[in-house]
Amino acid sequence: MTQMSGAAFLAETMHGHGVTHFFFMPVIVDDAMPHMEKLGITRVMAHSEKPAAYMADGYARVKGSVGFCGAQSVGATNLAAGLQDAYLANSPVIALTGRLAQEQQDRNAYQEVDHSSPFSANTKYSARVDKTDQLPMYLRQAIREATTGTPGPAHLDLAGIAGGEISKNSANMEVVIENQFSSLPPFRPEPDADSVNAALSALGSSNKPIIIAGGGVKTSGASEQLIELAERLNIPVATALNAKDTFPANHPLAVGVPGSYSRACANQAVAEADLVFFIGSHTGGQVTNDWKLPRANTRIIQMDINAAELGRSFPIEVGLQSDIQAGLQKMLRSTGEVGKASDEQDRAAWVAHVQNLVDDWKASVDHLWNSDDIPMRTERLSKELADHLPSDAILVADTGHSGIWTGTMIDFSSPDQSFIRCAGSLGWAFPAAFGAKAAAPNRPVITFAGDGAMWYHFMEMDTGVRYGLNTVTVVNNNASLNQERALNERNYGGPLPGSDELWKLTNVDFAAMAEQMGGLGITVTNPTHFEGALDQALNAGKPAVIDVKTNIDSIAPKAWD
Repeated sequence: MTQMSGAAFLAETMHGHGVTHFFFMPVIVDDAMPHMEKLGITRVMAHSEKPAAYMADGYARVKGSVGFCGAQSVGATNLAAGLQDAYLANSPVIALTGRLAQEQQDRNAYQEVDHSSPFSANTKYSARVDKTDQLPMYLRQAIREATTGTPGPAHLDLAGIAGGEISKNSANMEVVIENQFSSLPPFRPEPDADSVNAALSALGSSNKPIIIAGGGVKTSGASEQLIELAERLNIPVATALNAKDTFPANHPLAVGVPGSYSRACANQAVAEADLVFFIGSHTGGQVTNDWKLPRANTRIIQMDINAAELGRSFPIEVGLQSDIQAGLQKMLRSTGEVGKASDEQDRAAWVAHVQNLVDDWKASVDHLWNSDDIPMRTERLSKELADHLPSDAILVADTGHSGIWTGTMIDFSSPDQSFIRCAGSLGWAFPAAFGAKAAAPNRPVITFAGDGAMWYHFMEMDTGVRYGLNTVTVVNNNASLNQERALNERNYGGPLPGSDELWKLTNVDFAAMAEQMGGLGITVTNPTHFEGALDQALNAGKPAVIDVKTNIDSIAPKAWD
């Protein structure tokens, strides 16, 4: 044991786990900042607590390991709100907050509220650290909790308004780096042989099976195994939105994204399937279109690292508790003749039918993909982005229409392209992209978001400029929240005075705003100009915003059910 300060212990533990950036709002563990600097950890000061959490989230998802964020006591609940997306997306973010000492609680202390409730809703683990010598136990446990099983955020509430009672004091402590928890997944449990054989037997007896791959495939790094299993058993594959980059879009077995942010062909295929194999998917409302798909009485197989998820939404025929990569590898080792379609002719006919569904859907939207309308249709913008996305790009998508557009209209053409998306909080993508860039500084990071989302946290453009986090943001700017148009016109009985102000926004120039903050701004009004604008933005050497003026009547499609 060595006598050391909490600040030094925190910085050295972060460094030992490969952490390169700390995203925060001042003032939190301020005396740890020099220690972080000496160890090469960049301290990224945001303009608000929620974006700091979003940055840590984007960092953690891209890096595949823990990301750290922090805020003092008065900003703690804002930081907790920012963890919602990390919680919904199973992202291993560690949040540090300060709080007044226990003797100052429950006495109407200035700026102080109880932190337990806000963080209990958005974390897997939350603990109070009252003394410096408790820090090793709680910090190591927070990292373990964040990375094991289904990953998710963890929180430490440090004594002192800025955590100073923990960071400034010293104790006899030893920095122990448990390397197993420095990347995802730390453990790879396998399913038992009987469950594997039962799953393969069920797949073999099915005439019209389909795989729905979820985020667990991505977390496990199991894309290769997913492709091999699908090919070996000749089974079509649909991907949840957060697993969109795990299966090649141009593969003959690819179906697209099912659920509520989806392609009609994917939902049609799931609706017609006689067996659905959920792999690393929570089977939540989005991927199932509010549990309307698959149809009632469809046979279900489910594989998940968290046993509690097995059968949560649908009765299952077979459940496999397993790390996804390990589980698929075991299935591949066991296939032989088991798992092969009992009637290969019927299986081939099913695959051909699904391919026809996909082809028909693509034909139905081709005129939108290739529209020359000005203002630009968002379908055309999506195609332009997909066609010119760098082969190693990371695409970061917001929610709402942006989530639907990326789910339906954007395909990836390279196995080296990656995708992360907002799991629920509009405005997440813009700051999250800065975290993604911090995690992958040598890869192009491109944000796709609507103007409604950009209004949330555009001030973080300054953060990107200050820290050289050179992302490219493509703004689908129709000066509106046009996803809300139908709702408000229905409430008002039509497009009447009063309804417009509830979904139309001020038409602003985000490109000019970016320039004022030290970035690059480009305005695009013609579809043929997008490629050149993207090239210019990618080579700008500073954060760039491409403000694309789009058609307010370009409404993302509703889900087929």
